[in-house]
Amino acid sequence: MNSHTQGSLWMPIWAGLCASLVGIGLARFAYTPLIPSLIEAHWFSASAVVYLGAANLAGYLVGALIGRPLAARHSSASVLRAMMLLVSLAFLACAWPLSVAWFFSWRLLSGIAGGVIMVLAASTILPHVAAGRRGLASGAIFLGLGLGIAGSGTLVPILLAQGLATTWTGMAVVALVLTLSSWRGWPDDLAHAPQPATPHEPAQSAGGVRLLFAQYALMASSLVAPMMFLVDYISRGLGEGSHSGAAIWTLYGVGAIVGPVVYGYLADHLGARAAIRLVLLMQAMAITVLVESRDLHVLGAAVLVIGSFPPGIVPLALARVHQLVTGHAQQNATWSRATISFATFQALAGYAYSALFSASQENYRLLFTVAIGAVLVALLLELPSLLGKSWSNTPAGREVT
Repeated sequence: MNSHTQGSLWMPIWAGLCASLVGIGLARFAYTPLIPSLIEAHWFSASAVVYLGAANLAGYLVGALIGRPLAARHSSASVLRAMMLLVSLAFLACAWPLSVAWFFSWRLLSGIAGGVIMVLAASTILPHVAAGRRGLASGAIFLGLGLGIAGSGTLVPILLAQGLATTWTGMAVVALVLTLSSWRGWPDDLAHAPQPATPHEPAQSAGGVRLLFAQYALMASSLVAPMMFLVDYISRGLGEGSHSGAAIWTLYGVGAIVGPVVYGYLADHLGARAAIRLVLLMQAMAITVLVESRDLHVLGAAVLVIGSFPPGIVPLALARVHQLVTGHAQQNATWSRATISFATFQALAGYAYSALFSASQENYRLLFTVAIGAVLVALLLELPSLLGKSWSNTPAGREVT
């Protein structure tokens, strides 16, 4: 440990977990189970509801871009607290569907907060964690994403019984309570001591960094389709109704809870690169089941795997950055660029899938097939190194080529 003892580390990890839960777990994923209700209640048209969901993804890109500049001007802890408060306010504002522009603006702001949190939360906490436990620690931090997804699958249906306005207000209260509970948990920024790393990545890792950026972007493109359309697909596409849609989303949430910790453990024990290959293969198989099967039991099993992916790949990618780049400052800068790569393609994919959904007369399977293609391309990018066997003699957890 650096400045935190083992006994005191749980508070920073709790703060990180709350931030990822509020800023991404709830702010983004709680919208998905709300889509059928927003359409049925005629708050907005079906196409507008889908585009409003994508507004959060666009904001996430803005947040990823401004996160480090904000932290350079203010302390990371202050910025993170402010972003959590902003999400709480955005939830409250969405209780009043005054106009599409009003709703879009607040969904955009909640996405900005999420992007800032993704860039800053782990990089604020992990320098205080022993190197050999950072995969597990980052998994615990990003467990908040999974808890938010699972919470949205249970909390949202309960709140919806009281109406849409109550649902948004209830989520605002939950977000505010989590914000206050983590307020004093954020560690101070480490002093910027001279770094042994050069201003640029070492030559041997530059190719690995570029590969990671490309794969992370493709992962972002693939996860958007299930994230945005899964509940609507089960509810309306398969005609199983909103109850089945909520049940499937809960399974997605269970997978999301397991994902970050399991993937972080794999990063510590297999090495991040080998773990990335494994989870990409599993994801391609799971989305294929989603396309081919109509059996809810089979779909439920596949959704557990699909749900583990969005929050699980975050600690994997972060672990890969720590393998490839030396020094906290360079690691933070590289992680920021990785998040920007992810956010850019996630936002583009959000609007592309929305347009494709409308143009294809709501062909859900076409959207999921596109997602499979993105995963397979991410796997194919590994072929040059696999064929060259540049990885074969490298110890687990140390591969950098």
